[in-house]
Amino acid sequence: MWKKTAMFWLAAGLVLGACGNEAETAKTPETGQTASDTKTADKAPAAGEAKADDSANEEQPAAGEETAADPAATTDTETDASAPDKSADSTQAGTTEETDASGKDQSAANAAQVPVEYHMNGNYDIVPNEGSTAPKKVVLLTFDDGPKEAEMINGLFDTLDKHNAKAIFFVNGYRVKEHPELLKLIQERGGIVGNHSYDHIYLNKQSNEKIKQQIEDVQKIVEQTIGETPKFFRPPNAAGNDYAHQIAKENGLLYMTWSVGSLDWVNKNDPKAVVDNVFDQLHSGSNILMHELPWTVEALDDLLTKLEAKGYGFVDPRSIDTTKQP
Repeated sequence: MWKKTAMFWLAAGLVLGACGNEAETAKTPETGQTASDTKTADKAPAAGEAKADDSANEEQPAAGEETAADPAATTDTETDASAPDKSADSTQAGTTEETDASGKDQSAANAAQVPVEYHMNGNYDIVPNEGSTAPKKVVLLTFDDGPKEAEMINGLFDTLDKHNAKAIFFVNGYRVKEHPELLKLIQERGGIVGNHSYDHIYLNKQSNEKIKQQIEDVQKIVEQTIGETPKFFRPPNAAGNDYAHQIAKENGLLYMTWSVGSLDWVNKNDPKAVVDNVFDQLHSGSNILMHELPWTVEALDDLLTKLEAKGYGFVDPRSIDTTKQP
């Protein structure tokens, strides 16, 4: 009897021992690891690796990254994304500078490709150089008192482009200071920039010091704005003197007034009068004075169309020898 009892307790002990081992195993994480592996899983992961304890079943970020689950991390990430990228700005600035430089180089290259075939005579007409086969029946188109408005500038250039014509835009320094972007627009659209004094005043009533300032300040602000200096000078109201001639020459400027006035500053809001006034005075080499005015913009297409019908061409200002003073 005692043998049966002993065998019963031996069997019971074996069963209880087995149950204890299963309970101990159940305490380990639900990853298939045993308890002896748990300490290894708690080690920091190598860069780029997921942490071994993936009880949340989420991929962990690489070392140094923020988790989107962290509200603070989310805010930081959004802030960083919206903050200006200085390196990108630097790259953009470099690109803009390169583009500007490229544009100036292209402008210089285009000017170099235009043969110098004309000069200005004492009547301010544009005539072919001696021995040149360039046509005599041409006119020079000029526009004073800008830059004023982008709409008018674009309107003039749309018509000039339509007729494959170039023109000089004589600008005032104070206007360039107010709207440098308009001077850049003139350059971008292929206009040739001229000097029309800084304040549009009667230079013949000024001191020599004032005359020098009025001319040279325009040279400076134009160069600062578009990277090149004017080659043509026209005094406001044709009111110059010998000293103005001298300063213009010292600055590499061809001094001119005009030989045909459109009188667009007199016949306001009258496009037809602009055209009629030009044709009343028209002759070969005409140096035509116009202005950046709405009715002149409106008249220009009709004017150029009629000039072409009469056999006139449009001289490119870059083909004029600005070193040859009349």
